[in-house]
Amino acid sequence: MAAKKSQTTNDQTENGSETAKESKVTSGLPRTDEKNPRMHFDIYAILEGSQELYFGHEVQVNVNLVEIVKLTTKDGKSIEKCYISPTKRRGVERRCLLWAPVKSGELLGDKQQCGIPKTCAKPACPICAPYGALDPGKSTLIGRVTHGGGVAVQDIYPVEKQRAMHPARLVNQKDETPIPFKRQYNQPGILYPVSNHALSITDRDFYSVAYAFLDSLPRIGSGNPKGIAIAESENQTPLLVVDRYLVPRGKRPIISPSVTDPEQAIADFMRLAQYPEDNTDRIQATYFDRWIGNAALEKLQEYAANFVETVLQA
Repeated sequence: MAAKKSQTTNDQTENGSETAKESKVTSGLPRTDEKNPRMHFDIYAILEGSQELYFGHEVQVNVNLVEIVKLTTKDGKSIEKCYISPTKRRGVERRCLLWAPVKSGELLGDKQQCGIPKTCAKPACPICAPYGALDPGKSTLIGRVTHGGGVAVQDIYPVEKQRAMHPARLVNQKDETPIPFKRQYNQPGILYPVSNHALSITDRDFYSVAYAFLDSLPRIGSGNPKGIAIAESENQTPLLVVDRYLVPRGKRPIISPSVTDPEQAIADFMRLAQYPEDNTDRIQATYFDRWIGNAALEKLQEYAANFVETVLQA
């Protein structure tokens, strides 16, 4: 009898372990239907700094250094380039959603009871659903939007400039002479290839991703001045691509960090974007759609407008 009882206990333990294992691997996301399928979305762009910008070194923000990456080109040359950290862009995009004004007069973060660091981690939240969240001790929602790129095209080293002391440091220093500080800045005209990738989200989920991407452009930067723009080719075509797919087709318009010539970078971007068709702003295939240039910008703006109508003004 003892052996039988032990066997039963072992069986229960094994079954319990399997159940626990299964519960851990579930996504926690609601099931969708054919009218609202989950797809993959990509945004590829080349951004241009229209003014001097400070992006901040990841571990040396307090000493006002620009973040730099070191690399070796394909011909063996060692160079340094300015860098827009993908995590910095991600943070700006999330804040754009948290601070988006809603019809009730609140901010979206206040309406959703969602903020930083206290995110709500609810699958229905238009912020947490795509960008992920952590409610310590309660729940975790894995983000399905990842950010890439950010390595500048030109190997233009940042310039150090002197600035007056920040007003916040003038408090209680009436009897002291303010000490100016020096800060490195990325120079105007530098190109930064970037990308956003959304995994298994619905069109409605992508509304907030498109809105955040567009709304973050004038707010990117670790200090003032802020703002960056989508670069254009010689024929005024935005260097922008939007993919919506189940099957990853075409070529990914990713610029090699070894490229230092802006003209080559732009030519490579358009060549990769328009594969396998030339001189087009739309590519359609089975389980794959790509919008290029102005068509891509219009598509992103359409998604962003839907976000305003269905979330902010609902």
